Amino acid sequence: MTTIRELTEADVPAVTAIYAHYVTGGVATFDETPPGAGEWRAKTAALAAAGLPFLVAEDDGAVTGYAYLSQYRPKPAYRHSLEDSIYLAPGATGRGLGRLLLGELIRRASATDARSLIAVIADGGDPASLRLHAAFGFQEAGRLSNVGFKHGRWIDTVLLQLDLR
Repeated sequence: MTTIRELTEADVPAVTAIYAHYVTGGVATFDETPPGAGEWRAKTAALAAAGLPFLVAEDDGAVTGYAYLSQYRPKPAYRHSLEDSIYLAPGATGRGLGRLLLGELIRRASATDARSLIAVIADGGDPASLRLHAAFGFQEAGRLSNVGFKHGRWIDTVLLQLDLR
């Protein structure tokens, strides 16, 4: 049985490992060097200070994924727009965990003064993230062509938007 709950300090190593998998082996993130646990602790502290959730999916005591909300861009005028980030552990995809995490993020985002939820998705050939967001009503707002170069190839990003009001 999957539980969706707030991140704890004990979850940071699992979050660090999950993200490192995507940094080193894929294009879901444009980071090229995996951040360490200290960087994740700083990030989670900043999100907590901003009142934004950082959630984990847990199955049988193991973290199988995580998701969080952040301000879409750092400039003050963006304060009513949030961005979602979701990553699943290798081997934990295709089980509905992304749906559980995104559903809870949308519920929590709707309880804030945010008007818009943005997803910035690297279009590296796997449509799973695009399909997941579309299932929740996100609409494509634009495409940025060839904005990332990773693992020897150019990658687009797709901007998706959900109106929360």
